[in-house]
Amino acid sequence: MNTEANPRPETVIRPMEDSDWPQWVEVDQEAFVDDYSPARTDRFKAILEFDRTLGAYEGDRLVGATAGLSLTMTLPGGPRPVCGVSAVCVLPSHRRRGILSRLMRTQLESLHEGGEPLALLYASEGAIYGRFGYGRATDSLFFRIPTRGARLADHAPSDPSLRLRVVRPAAARDELEKVFESVMASRPGLYARGPAVWDAVLADDEEARRGRSSLRCVVAEDDGGVRGYVLFRTKAGVTDHDLPDAELRLSDLFGLDPAAYALLWRHVLDRDLIARVFAPNRPADDPIMHLLAEPRLLNAGWLDDMWARVVDVDRAMPYRAYSSPVDVVLDVTDTVCPWNAGRWRLSADTSGATCHRTNDPADIELPVNVLGAAYLGGRTLGAYEAAGVIRESRPGAIRALSAAMSWDTLPWGGLMF
Repeated sequence: MNTEANPRPETVIRPMEDSDWPQWVEVDQEAFVDDYSPARTDRFKAILEFDRTLGAYEGDRLVGATAGLSLTMTLPGGPRPVCGVSAVCVLPSHRRRGILSRLMRTQLESLHEGGEPLALLYASEGAIYGRFGYGRATDSLFFRIPTRGARLADHAPSDPSLRLRVVRPAAARDELEKVFESVMASRPGLYARGPAVWDAVLADDEEARRGRSSLRCVVAEDDGGVRGYVLFRTKAGVTDHDLPDAELRLSDLFGLDPAAYALLWRHVLDRDLIARVFAPNRPADDPIMHLLAEPRLLNAGWLDDMWARVVDVDRAMPYRAYSSPVDVVLDVTDTVCPWNAGRWRLSADTSGATCHRTNDPADIELPVNVLGAAYLGGRTLGAYEAAGVIRESRPGAIRALSAAMSWDTLPWGGLMF
């Protein structure tokens, strides 16, 4: 006897098509509790790759989706193709039915069958993606700096050949792209920005402004060309006593060298009528922490940035470079991607690495999300051991692996995808 008067229709996971776009916008807006302007949806669509998207369908009705983006990201050792996971959404009416799990698993299986060995995403909620094997790989800081008393220390670098120039962002686009491309190579986590991404970065419609000013740009340059730039918006304000109370909200700030970087920070902290600078999404080792004369004025806060997922252990571990020699047998637990489960011998030095199946006894036991967390070089492993998440059978194995996977410049995504 059927006790369910209206049984739920079957949910099918399949690739999406361009014609599904209007439905996708509706599902995404509903899931993320937002409304998108036509300009914003056009920018969103330009970045997406329909041949790398998956939809969850009840008949012809879309109820959930996930997208894969073909990114070139700097890893320890250099730029590599990776999969950027984005726009993961399920209608609120269809939660708790396993739809998200099916979408994520199907996406990982597709990558295993012929995609990139590493997937990364930005999480709307930190508790969601650990259960799919993603590890918190990068951190970001935000700063709320009152400009009164905020000055750079005497040791801050300077260069008399540098000068500042106020420009329209769109007019300076070629110069901004060249600066970013040069900086990208120096920091794991930064990824190449194609034309559609730059269109989004420089967007200046009312929705992009969100009640603030038009997008502003200042470049630092010498006779040889641009050596850095800053993008920001401002929001005017005065106190009850008619004192300036405007806020400057930082977007991008990149310099090719320490002097250009310092000069741009001097500029945003010294602008007239600005009472405070809000700098969201800055790297966890941002040099400004060592340049401000009174670092307490940073009023820093700490957030998770990107989450990384090792899709295939044997392909991903030799995909990056290592800081020191290591030879270790890893016993990996992975309930979502069972092809990763078991023992792997990682042999690496500064010239390269191999990773293959082995029957040798394990030196370290760890879940796959810890490999993802450490993958970009910004997460040491000792804290995971202290928390009981990983353990070693050979003394010193965790320390050796942690040292080999570490990287001097901390990873940072720089821009949500």
